[in-house]
Parts: sequence; C-alpha cells; structure tokens
Amino acid sequence: MADFTDKCVIVTGGASGFGKAMCTRFADAGASVVVADMNLGGAEDVAATLPEAVAVAIDVADEAQNAAMAQAAVDAFGKIDVVCANAGVPHRVCRAIDMDTAEFDRMFAINTRSVFLAAKYCAPHMPEGSSIVATSSIGAKRPRPGLAAYYAAKGAVLTLTQALAVELAPRIRVNAVLPVSAPTGFDLNASGVAELPDEVNAQVIAGIPMGRRAQPQDVADATFFLASSEAAFLTGVCLDVDGGRAIQ
Repeated sequence: MADFTDKCVIVTGGASGFGKAMCTRFADAGASVVVADMNLGGAEDVAATLPEAVAVAIDVADEAQNAAMAQAAVDAFGKIDVVCANAGVPHRVCRAIDMDTAEFDRMFAINTRSVFLAAKYCAPHMPEGSSIVATSSIGAKRPRPGLAAYYAAKGAVLTLTQALAVELAPRIRVNAVLPVSAPTGFDLNASGVAELPDEVNAQVIAGIPMGRRAQPQDVADATFFLASSEAAFLTGVCLDVDGGRAIQ
C-alpha cells in the first residue's frame, strides 16, 4: 500500500459518503487529513476518528472560504500534498426545461466552480509530485433523463480536470474519478427519499454489469490510487468507477 506518511490531504465533502471514506483511506496510509465540509459538526466527528486531522467548515462554491481552507491546511500541516475535490450535490430529478435557472447556476457553482477554486488556492502550497483528484460522475459521459444540469456540471469537471492537468504538469498531477450511482446522500438530494424504492433500485442495478451500485470504498480506493506514487505517470485521467455502466 502506498505510504502517505508526512503528507497532507484535503478532502472536501469529507463529512459523509465518498469523502468520509476517502478521509479514512488516506489516514490509514499515514496521511494528515483536512476534513472540509459545510457540515462542520460532521467534519469534526470524522476528524475525531482519525490519528491526525483537522476539521474545516467550507462552502465549496465560496472563493474566500476556499482560500481559508488552503491556509488552514498549511497552518496545521505546513503544505498540501493531495486535494480531493470531492464535494458536490445533485438537484431534484426534473426535466431540464422545467428547471429554475438559479438552481441550474447553483449546480455549476457547487460541482464545477468548487474544483476550480480548490485548485486555485491549494496549488500554490503544493510541492512537486502533488496531486489533485476531482469527483465527477459517470453521468458526465452517459447522462440519463432528469439530472441534466448536474450531469452538465460534472461534464465540465472532466474538461477542467484535463485542462488543469496540462497547465499544472509536471509539478502537480490532476485526475478525476467518475462514480456510478451509490447509496449515499445523493438519493435524498435527487429524489427526496433516503433510499430508492426496490423497483427503482433494481432498474439502476440492471444497467450496471457488475450487478451492484458503487460503495464509498470503491470511490475512495480509486481516488487513493490516482493520488499515489503508483499513478505517478497518470495525469488528465478520468477514471470510470462505475461497474461497467458506461459500456452497458
């Protein structure tokens, strides 16, 4: 397993779901972790379970709060080695033409601008060999009806990832993971129910060759790999973590 001892890792959206699993994955490999989330109480709870971690409150769409997050990481651990730009949120399922324009704009602020801001304010503190890993969605490649604005924002993350990879190379690698549907807070935000009805869940799984939805650990493991020395020659990679959904 890659060793992240003496490395500082920031995880946005670290209080739950994919982000919480990422925090644990990196901490288990020796990293000092900045658990950044709008839910400060949840971030503090996660940080308390890790050997060396601090919690930071952040609205990832806010420029000043991204600058403060980067400074908090430097103040606590002296540098930033990995940024997991993971925080994001879907909108309620609806047709694109029925969507409120302000909600459309919010999707890009939270899901796309957040990656830009994390890179903008963290990169100056990142030494050679550092890594940024963004969380996109397999829907960025293979959208389904009802989440057009969310998928469009996540699609922009793919282009941003590749553009940043070119601009920041060779000092900083920039990659992305593209998860398939997972039983996290996504369901509640998209549909208003904490768990999908059995028949809907079955329909989702039917489109995934591996026969199940993603788990937070799947996404954390892929993120960990892209950030590790084992992926030292990978940049601009947008890695499907989808159980084969994109080829179904």
